[in-house]
Amino acid sequence: MPPAFAMRPSPMFRCHAPCQALRHTLCALLLAWASVPAGAASEIRLLDDADHTVQLAEPAERIVSLAPHLTENLFAIGAGAQVVGAVSFSDYPQAAQKVPRVGGYSRIDLERVLALAPDLVVAWRSGNDAEQLARLRQLGIPVYTSESRSFEAIAETLLHLGALSGQDQHAATVVAELREGVAELRRRYRDATPVRVFYQVWEEPLMTVSDAHLIAQAIALCGGQNIFAHLDTLIPRIDRESVLAADPEVIVAGGMGEDRRDWLEAWKQWPELRAVREGQLVFIPPSLIQRHTPRVLEGTRMLCDALATTRAKQSASALDAAQRP
Repeated sequence: MPPAFAMRPSPMFRCHAPCQALRHTLCALLLAWASVPAGAASEIRLLDDADHTVQLAEPAERIVSLAPHLTENLFAIGAGAQVVGAVSFSDYPQAAQKVPRVGGYSRIDLERVLALAPDLVVAWRSGNDAEQLARLRQLGIPVYTSESRSFEAIAETLLHLGALSGQDQHAATVVAELREGVAELRRRYRDATPVRVFYQVWEEPLMTVSDAHLIAQAIALCGGQNIFAHLDTLIPRIDRESVLAADPEVIVAGGMGEDRRDWLEAWKQWPELRAVREGQLVFIPPSLIQRHTPRVLEGTRMLCDALATTRAKQSASALDAAQRP
């Protein structure tokens, strides 16, 4: 108890019974207020990426994550201990592998989710089933939906997750590092010579990214040009003839969920491709560039290094050609 409350009233201040009762009431109210943890009385209210208002009376203590990248984001901001359920492929960090599973991101087991008694579900707008998310909301479970398609959107998602989980300060630190890393790459490669890039998302059918995708933004950040930037869909299907006609200077692949270095080996069937001829077949682990988490900065740095190597090779070749008689 604070010393002020432990002191006896001064002899100069003598109250009658009503005054004493009022004094005791005020003291009780002050003591009750002092016992409330900081921030507990503040309601959490925010708008998610599906334009739903998410409202919590206090930070969530039991969170179910319905996408691997959201699981990783929760652990990244220090809320890993609050994650009581996750979907398959939630494999980073290692501690996430021990979290009970509630199905896959495209189809969750609602009964398992409900059995975990979550006070918050975090979802992926373009990955989770909309009807299942609506059902969870109907059952009174707060659902936060994320769709982060840019570096800044990842930052905003991390801050939202921080607010919802009570990990505001940790989230702010992670976001500051992410934003500074992006800004540093932008400064470094702002005036770099453009390099034409093909990014392979899938093998059969052959798929890539349009400029609306985060990966395309990573390519641009490194001073690259996405050869399929003009396509309308987020992850368009293409044919090999289109790639051969575009003749990219660099081909980048990694896999989808797991490493697939063999995708790059397959392009060696076309030695006339500039990327093949100059040995610019680049592997980047998919978890570092296809998951919308703080680790995307690591994958983007790898991509930037690869494009810088391409420029250096081209400059050396041009210099060598100029010096020939």
